[in-house]
Amino acid sequence: MIGKLQGQVDYISDDFVIIMCGGVGYKVYTPEYLTPKSTVSLWVETIVREDSIRLFGFQNTSSQNLFNMLTGVSGVGPKVALSILRSIKSDTLMSAIATGDAKTISTAPGVGKKMAEKIIVELKNKVGGTSFDFDTSHGATSVLSDLLSALESLGYRRLDIVDMAQKLVSENPSADVAKLVPIALKEISGNK
Repeated sequence: MIGKLQGQVDYISDDFVIIMCGGVGYKVYTPEYLTPKSTVSLWVETIVREDSIRLFGFQNTSSQNLFNMLTGVSGVGPKVALSILRSIKSDTLMSAIATGDAKTISTAPGVGKKMAEKIIVELKNKVGGTSFDFDTSHGATSVLSDLLSALESLGYRRLDIVDMAQKLVSENPSADVAKLVPIALKEISGNK
């Protein structure tokens, strides 16, 4: 089994990269954004199927663990897991799972509402012990959901606003949506 590869990025396609290690080019599927001719070190997950052996590479073990958790959900294969990890930052994904935010998870290509809900049901207890700075109490979850809905109705994409919204809700635990929307809009306009 290959556990880690360190070498130079020789080729990049939409789905995979070729990493040259000691004169051998390894085809590695990865959610990471790599640049040609850069030297990389990737933790590797090897998946053996009846008709193929595929390498999946990650820049850290936490991304690799999240990939393994996702592929452990029935119906979520490596291709869908990579799609999720390419589309949603790890912290955002773990927060979405912990708070039951299926809408954020379903923004990943190839993930519908039912699959997102299944991911939440099967992984909620597994990411519950993972640390991230967000209060997962019912009140905070409700305020976050309402804030995201309000901002989406104003035309903002969920993936563009979810991290900022989580931060605002955790920094202002007693604030309601009416108070948070103007703060969020100020934050958004300041980031442009």
